[in-house]
Amino acid sequence: MGGITILDGGMSRELERCGAELRQPEWSALALIEKPEAVLQAHRNFVQAGAQVVTTNSYALVPFHIGAERFQRDALRLAALSGKLARDAADAVKGVRVAGSIPPLFGSYRPDLFDAGQAAALLAPLIEGLSPHVDFWLVETTSSLIEARTVHAALTPTCKPVWLSFTLEDAPRDVPRLRSGESVADAAKLAVELGVDALLFNCSAPEVMEEAVRVAARTCAENNARCPIGAYANAFVEKKDDGPLVANETITQVRTDLSPELYRDFAQTWINAGATLVGGCCGVGPAHIAALRDL
Repeated sequence: MGGITILDGGMSRELERCGAELRQPEWSALALIEKPEAVLQAHRNFVQAGAQVVTTNSYALVPFHIGAERFQRDALRLAALSGKLARDAADAVKGVRVAGSIPPLFGSYRPDLFDAGQAAALLAPLIEGLSPHVDFWLVETTSSLIEARTVHAALTPTCKPVWLSFTLEDAPRDVPRLRSGESVADAAKLAVELGVDALLFNCSAPEVMEEAVRVAARTCAENNARCPIGAYANAFVEKKDDGPLVANETITQVRTDLSPELYRDFAQTWINAGATLVGGCCGVGPAHIAALRDL
């Protein structure tokens, strides 16, 4: 796996294993508020498993999860804490970098709720709190092109590298699409236009990652862009009814079939398609990351 960078996995379930409570609406932010030592231990567990990048536990630091009043009061402090904890874990092992997680500001998988006019005010405390501690930005679970463009503009003044990660429709199809319905090819063209430092796909079923990586790699090549491509899938149970999957409403069940070995096999297909950045999202733990390390 020469030239492959191994990312960490999903924080929420690992926080539970480290003794933190996991509940909605606060979700993973609750550990920052009540048990920050669990956050540090979760980061350490991923590093021990082989992760070369640890991602700040700032994903749920949005009004959707912690409420508007607490966001106004505590977002800056909690973002800084999440950055420091990740930095402490990374600095203990040579070569480990810290990614500053920039989450969906209005709820995961909800491109219909994105409000560009409000985005800057919500991003400001996250950027200010995380900036001293992170090596680069990881814009996660991005559902639409307008969301990507807006967040990238807010991050540009920091002069830090930006990794842009989109979430995909989970139903396999010939033309892979974002949750907004926009195509992966158009997302890759935007990444080239913005000059991001990496283009990734996350928080989607592992089965849909391969084709998205292939399309993204081909589109970047066609546009003469040398942009690293990556994937880190979730382990959510497939939703069987006709309603939309909304990641924020409950603690979503995770698959029992997605063993570390099976996840490793999926990751191999992503690498074969052109990915050089591989890791895990929700429900993917240190054992899965260790399987990637041992691939």
